[in-house]
Amino acid sequence: MAAFRAFLRRLFRHDWVVYAKRPFGGPTHVLHYLARYTHRVAISNHRIVDVAQDHVTFRWKDYAHDSQSRLMTLSATEFLRRFFLHVLPRGFVRIRFFGFLASRRRAGDLPRCRRALGSRPAQVLATRTDATITTAASWPCPRCGGTMIVIERLNARQISGRALAEGILLDTS
Repeated sequence: MAAFRAFLRRLFRHDWVVYAKRPFGGPTHVLHYLARYTHRVAISNHRIVDVAQDHVTFRWKDYAHDSQSRLMTLSATEFLRRFFLHVLPRGFVRIRFFGFLASRRRAGDLPRCRRALGSRPAQVLATRTDATITTAASWPCPRCGGTMIVIERLNARQISGRALAEGILLDTS
C-alpha cells in the first residue's frame, strides 16, 4: 500500500497535458454510447418520460392488469430511494458473464471446470415434445441429478399467459 501511495505522489508532481479530440457526435453522443456499456440497473433511460425539478415520471408495466404500460410520477426523493434499493453493495459485480463464463474463454474453460468437478459434458439426446422427436442439450436435474427432458418449449408470451392464468406475478423489471 505504501508503494502505491508513493507511486501516486510521483504522478501528482507532474503537470499532465491531455490531448482530447472533440467527439464525433458531440458529448451527448459519447454519454449515450458509454451508458450502454457501463451499468443497467433498476430502470433504463427510455422508460423515464419526464424529469421536473422535484418529480420524476416513468413508464412501468402493470402485470396485474394484462401487462399494460402505465405512467407513475414520484417525488425525486422517493424515486432516488427506490432506485438505490437496486444498487449493489460493495464487492458485488453487476456484469453477468466474466471469468470462465466470458464469451472468449467459455469454450476452453467450461470443459476444464467440468473435468475439475468430475461431471460429464453436456450431451445431445433425443427428447419427446408433443409426439415428435427432437434433439436438445441435456442437463442434470438440480434435485436428483437425473437427466432433464424437454417436455414443451414456451415463448415469453405463453409463459406470462400461463402465469397470469394461475395468478402468479412475474416481475421482469
